[in-house]
Amino acid sequence: MAPTPSTHSGTSSARRSRSGSPDPLAWNAGTALPYAMRTAMHLKGLVPSGVESFKAQESRALEQLKMKSTNLEKYIFLSMLRTTNINLFYRLVLHNLKEIAPIIYTPTVGQACQEYSNIYPFLAPPNVVDGLFIPLTEVDNIDEIIANYRESISEDDEPEITVITDGSRILGLGDLGMNGMGIPVGKLQLYVAAAGLNPDRCLPIVLDFGTNNPNYLGNPLYLGLQQPRPDDETFYKAANRVVQGLHSAFPNMFIQFEDFSTDHAFGLLDQWRHKALCFNDDIQGTGCVILGGFISAVEQAGIPAQDHRILFVGSGSAGVGVAKQLVDYFVIEHKIPEEKAKAMFWFVDSRGMITANRGDKLAEHKIYFARHDNGTTQCKDLAETLEYVKPTALIGLSTIYKAFNEQILTRMSQLNAQNRPIIFPLSNPETKAECSFEEAMRCTDNRVLFASGTAFPEYTIPETGEERVPGQGNNMYVFPPIGLGAVLCKPTHITDTMIYAVSKALANSLSSDERARGELYPRIERIREVAAELAAAFIHQAVKEDVAKDEKWIQLAKQSASKASVSSQSPDGMYSEAMLEEVKRFMWEPAETFEQLRASCPHQHHHPVVPHSSDE
Repeated sequence: MAPTPSTHSGTSSARRSRSGSPDPLAWNAGTALPYAMRTAMHLKGLVPSGVESFKAQESRALEQLKMKSTNLEKYIFLSMLRTTNINLFYRLVLHNLKEIAPIIYTPTVGQACQEYSNIYPFLAPPNVVDGLFIPLTEVDNIDEIIANYRESISEDDEPEITVITDGSRILGLGDLGMNGMGIPVGKLQLYVAAAGLNPDRCLPIVLDFGTNNPNYLGNPLYLGLQQPRPDDETFYKAANRVVQGLHSAFPNMFIQFEDFSTDHAFGLLDQWRHKALCFNDDIQGTGCVILGGFISAVEQAGIPAQDHRILFVGSGSAGVGVAKQLVDYFVIEHKIPEEKAKAMFWFVDSRGMITANRGDKLAEHKIYFARHDNGTTQCKDLAETLEYVKPTALIGLSTIYKAFNEQILTRMSQLNAQNRPIIFPLSNPETKAECSFEEAMRCTDNRVLFASGTAFPEYTIPETGEERVPGQGNNMYVFPPIGLGAVLCKPTHITDTMIYAVSKALANSLSSDERARGELYPRIERIREVAAELAAAFIHQAVKEDVAKDEKWIQLAKQSASKASVSSQSPDGMYSEAMLEEVKRFMWEPAETFEQLRASCPHQHHHPVVPHSSDE
């Protein structure tokens, strides 16, 4: 079913089992439902008599949120609000995104996942369907599970996007089993908030394939499957059965794989990227957003691009994925041959610098970046590797707290005395971050070009009183517009150069003020504006590469003028204004007035027209 423009904002949900309400209009209007309509809907005497504005509802919700003493309590409150009044929830999120994003996603979502079995009964009203929990023991019944899900939704709400995890590698917290469901739920909230995906057509899924976490096995309060994880053969057979079932039922659905173990993350992406419309945020999304910030950092570092030496700490799927996309940048943007560009990168893992002659068997994904030019030199840790490589950029995806200690940061500053050091501690959550913004600023005499994976507070330089804003290389800048672009233009698959075009568009999206302040990412308050630009660039690139299937967007890209030619496949991140405006029309947004909400609800002609005040 083709997406419809966001003229009908609000919610279209008519599902009793998911909303808990016999009427979506009454449910999402709540205390703003006009009195005459309450009478017509036989609600007289069943709710308080006061009729208030949406603004008053929002003020009350925000006040209640602020009264919660911990972020986990705030997470629980917001989850219950989302599953009872989705329109109010997204108004609250969009009007307070900077404050609420760290609660519904990182860093709070990490704690929520650890406690998910304990808090699950309090996240939604009883019997609300908020995703699919697919145990290994029920994989052969995937068609029945999908049929059950279909019964819980209206015909108009067939899912167009899913985030799916097996909970085996949640953030930097490890194997959380079924508790990892908090990640798909949180990611999809950001798809809606940042890029305007329709919340009623988002499907979070957890593959409950067991857990190897001893804290959960044998724990009577753990709600997941009480058995160890399967071997690789069993895993792939079961995972592929689920993905095939989903793809058969919803052939146009965009599938995002999330937080699988490193080998399985690469394996699933390799198996499915040309068979179904899919994407792995850990591999492709992380690299995309970091590349966007890295492009800006290279422009500001003060040395030629070809002179950079980049040291990665951590060699999992995210680290290797990021590095490969940075290699593409040097190849595409600076015309450096691939082998020479690859030689600009070094990796450190738990055994030290990764070399081809280190003496251990390297995992398949590490071989590409293993050094062959080290001779007999082997470095056993980060400090030794730092002295050997003398990097201009230090990028952390190690999940090792304070891996970039004062000694490492100070030495980075000394090694880059003639240029600005690039330091990206990207591990999530904050308890896994390699260093903080304040530490990086202090140890580099405030010269650092910084981006982190988690949010850090602004830093005030003591000597001048100048306030500096840390860059946050948060994937929420890129995966929502990639999902939106994919849902709209329906590409056969997502190419590396389409991802690259999004990185370029992200770097291009910085405002003149943001560039003047030396910032690497746009302010979070502009994320919907930026998401529209990135989605437009994604669609434009998909059309250039002849992988887009939706004729509407193909014709729009070919007919509208842009700074880049559709005939050239070079991933430049460009798009036309006509493309941008059309993307914006298709972005869902919550209703800001009762009339907008009423117009968005199904069977609206059954609801009587009633007078309403201008501020409703």
